[in-house]
Amino acid sequence: MRTDYIYSIILFFPLLIIQTTIVPLVAIDGAVPDLILIMLVFYTIRNGQVYGTVLGFIYGFIFDLITGSFLGSTMLSKTLAGFLAGYFYNENRLESNFKSLVFSLIVLLCASVDSVIYTFITQIDSSSSLFSLLIEQGMIPGIYTALLSFVVVIFYPQRSIN
Repeated sequence: MRTDYIYSIILFFPLLIIQTTIVPLVAIDGAVPDLILIMLVFYTIRNGQVYGTVLGFIYGFIFDLITGSFLGSTMLSKTLAGFLAGYFYNENRLESNFKSLVFSLIVLLCASVDSVIYTFITQIDSSSSLFSLLIEQGMIPGIYTALLSFVVVIFYPQRSIN
């Protein structure tokens, strides 16, 4: 299990570079997909809730340090997303979770929660409405991330990679 942490953190850095440089170029009305969250949900469903919570904390902490965002904002949102994705961990259903629409629905739920929590922490002001906050900053990036997570469903290998 320790090698899984090392591999997931090593994969995090190239994905962070792509997330901060290339992904903003494909933004739709300010909404960008979260590639780091897709990887977090993938590893959480493979390894369990505690693994996902700790990995979400590590991803968020490193992301906050490298990008210079408000320290703790991404860390909290990714930790909660990893914790939430951990509820869908089932050792007997790994293949069915990755080879069906279920994975994208889990990503949709986790990405929406991640976006809403992050927005509540960083961009709360009295001029924006709660509805606007939930839809524009929460659901739209969540849907965009879930659509991009179909790549995992399509390219997940037939046999297990555990």
